[in-house]
Amino acid sequence: MAVKSPETHTALVRRARKINRVLAETYPDAHAELDFKNPFQLLVATVLSAQTTDKQVNLTTPALFAKYPTPEDLAAANPDDVAEILRPTGFFNAKTKSVMGLSAALVERFGGEVPRTVEQMVTLPGVGRKTANVVLGNAYGIPGITVDTHFGRLSRRFGWTTSDDPIKVEAEVGELIPKKDWVMLSHRLIWHGRRICHARKPACGACPVADWCPSFGLGPTDAATAAKLVKAGPFSWPSQVRPVPAPMRRPRPPRGCAASRRPPQ
Repeated sequence: MAVKSPETHTALVRRARKINRVLAETYPDAHAELDFKNPFQLLVATVLSAQTTDKQVNLTTPALFAKYPTPEDLAAANPDDVAEILRPTGFFNAKTKSVMGLSAALVERFGGEVPRTVEQMVTLPGVGRKTANVVLGNAYGIPGITVDTHFGRLSRRFGWTTSDDPIKVEAEVGELIPKKDWVMLSHRLIWHGRRICHARKPACGACPVADWCPSFGLGPTDAATAAKLVKAGPFSWPSQVRPVPAPMRRPRPPRGCAASRRPPQ
């Protein structure tokens, strides 16, 4: 039996960009699901989103920003009052320390303005590269890749990377996709991960990129079974998602791709 050769870099780039295009068609309205009106609000909301849902953050931040609309206001707040507002997001004491600390740093070192570089952003309390890229990309339109749990999982399933290190994932995926697409790619993978490509049981039979995914078959491949796993959310396909045509079977690995070995989840 012939041994299949590894996928070439050129083939990988083409496959990655095809997946990106199909996801763009599937999620034409993909966007940050945190509510915000300015860079400061998005920065705070992103920090608060750790270990909770965007929905819960969106329920919490209106009261926070109504009382403390600026970095100056939040930096000078009573920590107990802030903690009480943040209680529903979980880990509220640590989050209070972070958002008040980053507010004080913005006032003291950046004139109350959210900086525009990753290097400056990550000097703020509670802010890492993921948060920095979220804010830079969505508040300022500065290209960056947001490697959250969904983005990392899907990048490995797509065979774009084998790394669990967010910095390496960011760099390796960045070599495959044009820089101008980085922000929207982040949204598309996050949306796809939340709606179809779940961690425990992906809805493979309802996946619009199944034909180009070497991990097809990790979840149910039957269209009817997979459709029940799809989470609610906006899609462009008339029937919510495009089912993979029957008969369901694992597609051939992309041309030049290493045989049937699945990438890490």
